[in-house]
Amino acid sequence: MAEAFMKRISMFLAFLLFSLFSSDCGFLGGVSGFGINYGQIGNNLPDPEKVVDLLSSLKITKTKIYDTNPQILTAFANTGIEIIVTVENENLSDLMDPQQALQWVSNRIKPHFPATKITGIAVGNEIFTGEDMTLMSYLVPAMTNIHGALVQLGLESHIQVSTPNSLAVLAESYPPSAGSFRGELTGVMLQFLRFLSNTKSPFWINAYPYFAYKDHPTEIPLDYVLFNPNSGMTDPYTKLHYDNMLYAQVDAVIFAIARMGYGGLDVKVTETGWPSKGDGDEVGATVENAAIYNRNLLRRQLGNEGTPLRPNTRLEVYLFALFNEDLKPGPTSERNYGLYQPDGTMAYNVGLSALSTTSSTSATISLTSSATKVQP
Repeated sequence: MAEAFMKRISMFLAFLLFSLFSSDCGFLGGVSGFGINYGQIGNNLPDPEKVVDLLSSLKITKTKIYDTNPQILTAFANTGIEIIVTVENENLSDLMDPQQALQWVSNRIKPHFPATKITGIAVGNEIFTGEDMTLMSYLVPAMTNIHGALVQLGLESHIQVSTPNSLAVLAESYPPSAGSFRGELTGVMLQFLRFLSNTKSPFWINAYPYFAYKDHPTEIPLDYVLFNPNSGMTDPYTKLHYDNMLYAQVDAVIFAIARMGYGGLDVKVTETGWPSKGDGDEVGATVENAAIYNRNLLRRQLGNEGTPLRPNTRLEVYLFALFNEDLKPGPTSERNYGLYQPDGTMAYNVGLSALSTTSSTSATISLTSSATKVQP
């Protein structure tokens, strides 16, 4: 009986692997890039114009914000920096009305486009892992109405619509081939994935190996989560080898999506990072670990790496975050994910101060820089 079960599992995984490797996402694209999240919950942050200067000096070509701040969108005009904007969670109920969605896009997006290179609209943030079931029921209709508004205004070919998800949407993530969504999300997840497939939009995941290490520091090797040299792990079913947790988490998401019948969807990391400071029970939240994680991640980005499951597709990543946001609530770590302090001084030297463009990627990274300061 066990032998027959394992055979069925192997056949199913073989089918999934075929669909995943043969999807349109399986070939290296010409457009790729490294992004960074630009949060604003801090005092004495540099003006948006100074932030543009900082990103331009670093040749970072993609960023994501958590609202549609018109001052930021104006400052980013004619810079060529791609930007993802966000519909705040509390606004989702309004967007259940198609006319309200059209008004939202007309007032908040259209006046800035195309001078400001808005490439995505994040409708809410981590809705599927919140406790508000009503809000969850609003999500796909709101996304549908936002996309419909973009179609009416002729912007749908330029701006994608999706929503960032916490890794907690998964019921299983280890090994990656066991990746599956939580059972209670099946109905709404199918609606969501169908929307992404119909609109050719990516699945956005916020993936933090730090959280796994913090909760299980004696079971998970630190080098494995920090991208340091290590023996890694081999998925017993796919035989794919993983030398870091982030790639394993992303592939678990890809498998979960494939199990729902949508193996061709692109998956992008909208947040990942490591805190440089934490409370006493936040194991691993140190300046040293933050610098190592982010520096090694940048090296991987420089190498245009894909995950073991999709080795020929560069994994698009948005680092969290540009600034320490000193007004954020929660544990100490929440205020210490930034590469820079709110006053513009570098929180630690990750080696990100001189970049040069190449034909194959939007940004490459010099790892020999010294600390810099941005004037507020």
